[in-house]
Amino acid sequence: MAGNYFGELMILHFDEHGLPMHGVAWSWLRWTVLDRKEDSVLARLDWNGPELLPVFPFPHSVEIAAKAAPESLSLHIAVFANGGSPVPISFGFHPYFGIPDLPRNDWRIKMPAMRRLSLDSRGIPTGAEQSFRAVDELLGERSYDDGFALVDEQPSFRLSGGPTSITIRFLEGFSYTQVFAPSGRDLMAIEPMTARTNALVSGEGLRILESGGQFRASYRITVETGTGNEHANQNEHL
Repeated sequence: MAGNYFGELMILHFDEHGLPMHGVAWSWLRWTVLDRKEDSVLARLDWNGPELLPVFPFPHSVEIAAKAAPESLSLHIAVFANGGSPVPISFGFHPYFGIPDLPRNDWRIKMPAMRRLSLDSRGIPTGAEQSFRAVDELLGERSYDDGFALVDEQPSFRLSGGPTSITIRFLEGFSYTQVFAPSGRDLMAIEPMTARTNALVSGEGLRILESGGQFRASYRITVETGTGNEHANQNEHL
């Protein structure tokens, strides 16, 4: 498939296994700004064009409201099944984080208890899950490229070091996450996901939005700076 129709259109990204990843290239998505304020923006995407429906044949609309505050950014997503058919809910975001002027080994990560998804050689979930204990530890030499099923309804994840603390809280609608922290690179992605990888094929845990319905999801990223001791205390009570 990667070398034929979708590859020729060049609207999808593919991984080393020839599997589509990260959705349609942004240059193909025609967002319309519905409202703009000093600290917020509301934009809408209508998924109904001839270049989009062959990729995901479920007409619908998406609205994203972004709200900025001095120390945070909140994203609220609404999906509308307004095209006369049900819509599978399978989308996510992959924000990347880092701690400036601090080696990766000195970053501290805090993650809740979850269920780790077992993957095959292509990174596709097999259907099996393993328990994953909550962690609050230095990242050190550890690396992550793992999918998780969430246990808490509003889980929080924190990356901190020195005077900087970054918290991402899933507020609504996200049941899975992908954690990506490759060794040797000063970055970490904590990705809110509404479905596990390959859910559109496997159907495992996939939610279907009935025609005429609405689905909502939201998350918030908070960045705080202060003394290292202050944030060490805050980490104890997250």
